Amino acid sequence: MITYEWLYILAGIFFAIWAVLSALDRSNGKRWGNAAFWGLLAVSFLFGSHFTPLLNGVLVLALVAIAGVGGLGRSDPPTTTLEERFKLAELKGNRLFVPALIVPFVAVAGTLAYNWTPLSGTGLFEPRRETLLLFAIGVLVALVVAMAWLRPPALAPAEEGRRLLDSIGWAAILPQMLAALGAVFAVAGVGDIIGSLAGQVIPEGSVLLTVIVFCLGMAIFTMIMGNAFAAFPVMAAAIGIPLLVEGYGGNPAVIGAVGMLAGFCGTLLTPMAANFNIVPAALLELDDQNGVIKQQVWTAIPLWVCNIAIIYIGGFLLWS
Repeated sequence: MITYEWLYILAGIFFAIWAVLSALDRSNGKRWGNAAFWGLLAVSFLFGSHFTPLLNGVLVLALVAIAGVGGLGRSDPPTTTLEERFKLAELKGNRLFVPALIVPFVAVAGTLAYNWTPLSGTGLFEPRRETLLLFAIGVLVALVVAMAWLRPPALAPAEEGRRLLDSIGWAAILPQMLAALGAVFAVAGVGDIIGSLAGQVIPEGSVLLTVIVFCLGMAIFTMIMGNAFAAFPVMAAAIGIPLLVEGYGGNPAVIGAVGMLAGFCGTLLTPMAANFNIVPAALLELDDQNGVIKQQVWTAIPLWVCNIAIIYIGGFLLWS
C-alpha cells in the first residue's frame, strides 16, 4: 500500500538534494546556512515520524534560529541561458504549460478512476489519501515528461527548484508551521475560551450576529495564522459546532464549507499567507512586498460579506 509516509520520503529526498547542491554552491556566500536549513528540513520529512516530540521541537527551533539570524541567502544556479529560454518559448508557445497541467490532471482523473472503478478494492492507496498521493505521482509524471520533451541539463529541475526555494527563503515552510500552530491552539482549548467569550457577548437567539462573528473570527484567525485550515479547528470548536450547528440547528455542510471560504478571505489580506501573497511578490520582484495583498482587498471584503449571506440563507433559512 502506498501511504502518506511515501510523500514525506519523496519531499525529504528533494530537500536533501537541494541541501547538497546548496553546500556545493561556492557562489552563494550563505551556502552553509542554506544547506543546514534545507538539510534539517529533509531530516524532518525523512525521519520526523520516528523522532520524539522533543527532538522534533528542537529541530524546528534550529530551523527558526537559522532563519532568525539571517542565515539564508538567494542563489542563482546556472541551468539554461536566457537566450535558450526565449528560444524555447518562441518554439513551444503555450505548449510549455503542458507539464504543469499534467499535475492536476493526474490528481483529478486518477482519483476519479481509482474511486469509481474496481481499483478501489485493491487497497493500492491509503484510504482518504488518494488525491494527495496521486498529486505527488502527477508531479513525477510531469517531471519525466518535461525532461523527455524539453531535454534540459540533467540537474536543471533540481537547480531550478533550489533557485525558487532560495528566492522564497524560510517563508516556504510557513504554511506548514502555521497549520501545526492551529492544531496546537485546538488542543490547548483556545476554541473553548473563544466560544465562552462569544456566548457572553452575542445575545441569545441572534443567529445572524452569530454567523457574522463566526465569519469574522475565521477571517481574523486566518490572517493571524496565515492558513484557513489552521483557523477552522479553533472557530469550529468555538462557534461553528456548539452555537451554529448544535445551538441553532444550522446546516453543518454549509457552515463548514462556506466558513472555510470566509477564512480564505482572510488569506487574501495577510502577509502571513506567504505562499499566496509574499512569494508571488518576491518572484515578480515587486517593489512593494504587500502589492499582491493591496490588489486583493476589494475582492476579499465583498466575498466575505457574501459568505455571511450564504451561511445565513443556505444554512438556516432554507435549511429550516
